Amino acid sequence: MSLLTAVRRLRVVGNNAFYLSRCASSVPTTKMFINNEFVESKTNKWIDLHNPATNEVVTKVPECTREELESAVAAARDAFPAWSRTTVLTRQQIMFRLQDLIKKNMKRLAANITEEQGKTLVDAEGDVLRGLQVVEHCCSITSLQLGETLPGIAKDMDTFTYRLPIGVTAGITPFNFPAMIPLWMFPMAVVCGNTSVMKPSERDPGATLILMELCREAGLPPGVVNVIHGRHDSVNFICDHPDIKAISFVGSDQAGQYIYERGSKSGKRVQSNMGAKNHGVVMPDANKESTLNSLVGAAFGAAGQRCMALSTAIFVGEAREWIPDLVEKARKLKVNAGHEPDADLGPLISPEAKKRVCELVQSGVDSGAELLLDGRSIKIKGYEKGNFVGPTILHHVNPKMKCYTEEIFGPVLLSMEADTLEDAIRIVNSNPYGNGTAIFTTNGATARKYTMECDVGQVGVNVPIPVPLPMFSFTGSRGSFRGDQHFYGKQGIQFYTQVKTVTQMWRGEDAVSHKPATTMPVQH
Repeated sequence: MSLLTAVRRLRVVGNNAFYLSRCASSVPTTKMFINNEFVESKTNKWIDLHNPATNEVVTKVPECTREELESAVAAARDAFPAWSRTTVLTRQQIMFRLQDLIKKNMKRLAANITEEQGKTLVDAEGDVLRGLQVVEHCCSITSLQLGETLPGIAKDMDTFTYRLPIGVTAGITPFNFPAMIPLWMFPMAVVCGNTSVMKPSERDPGATLILMELCREAGLPPGVVNVIHGRHDSVNFICDHPDIKAISFVGSDQAGQYIYERGSKSGKRVQSNMGAKNHGVVMPDANKESTLNSLVGAAFGAAGQRCMALSTAIFVGEAREWIPDLVEKARKLKVNAGHEPDADLGPLISPEAKKRVCELVQSGVDSGAELLLDGRSIKIKGYEKGNFVGPTILHHVNPKMKCYTEEIFGPVLLSMEADTLEDAIRIVNSNPYGNGTAIFTTNGATARKYTMECDVGQVGVNVPIPVPLPMFSFTGSRGSFRGDQHFYGKQGIQFYTQVKTVTQMWRGEDAVSHKPATTMPVQH
């Protein structure tokens, strides 16, 4: 039995199945998760989910009805009072169990991601692992949620703060990280005492539903986490519903700006991670072999479908002589279906995504860029209907080209040249995005100058994809982020909690005297 066949069988049989056959065609349907139960939608609107490597229909995802959306929020609202009063130690123990269950189900989650999203199995396991690290960090909640205190702020007076949950929260996730991004959101929310309504991408919700199964097994009570499905109507519902107090979003610019504005207008906290144009600056003193390997991996891994993909390389001075070697390394990458053992990168998520990537590459050629490597016409034996684009490199790109001003979100590397480090910094800072960047050098002074002067929220020094581990926060900036508190780490705790300050007075004389005081109180 193939791995993907095994995944399909898991969907329709067994005690933990969350898909069930709904029609004579035997195409399974994706369920909601409400009050710790997998629930079949009664909608008459369904979205076909296709395997990106074959374009076969894998499952049908519902556009949930208004009543179903309301039931999910009601479940979260009703669960909040008891869950918010649950002890921190109890919440911590559930996170410990969830962490262990995710580890044990790593390959099952990865197989589902590969079938629905297309990335290679190795990359899919990395997707799960980076989310798992956030859950592991949540196990430190007994320290993370500490308040502050200042005794003796005035005579017989103390002031202290609590960090308390805010209520029902919502998460809206993208297609490119079906496990990691949900795990950025709901574990942080619930370990702080909130409840959550998740809307995974309609293109690959399976991993989120597996995680719900594991949450139930770990001991999360009914209603603490719920899952709905849909597109525009469900997003608007989340933005507008008065019981939802905060929204976490990762995705495209257009959607992120819309959700930030509409959600904020409704009085909600919103954290919105959006688009990117991440630059890698290559200095001539860098370690050549390591740098070129880093560029190839960061540009073409996950078929370029990462908000932190290193999609633009700026070669400074003599480093431009390395470009032919870069092309040869990229040419050797193996493109195949994600479950095939020799695959370095898999397909794009949809035919529409492939069409858009190819059009942006052509726009670069039409604007005068040099096409050093063209992966647009690649055909994969046995997967001729898949959404494949091979590694593609455009050279002599300038900042006015459409391929540069827009996020391509495919396996395309743009190559630029700069005479000096200062020129490279000007290019980076002139771009509106500020998600991530990297510099490759063996000179500490060069690295320090770059990290201090580039206006980008996350900087790597010889690290091509500088995504911080969860004890820090994901700190994209400028056009890549809307909000004032970032994902996970300390800022994640701040986003999902509110501070209550208590000032109390216990008069010293009250401990030995019961005589009433009739004079005007005076504080010292």
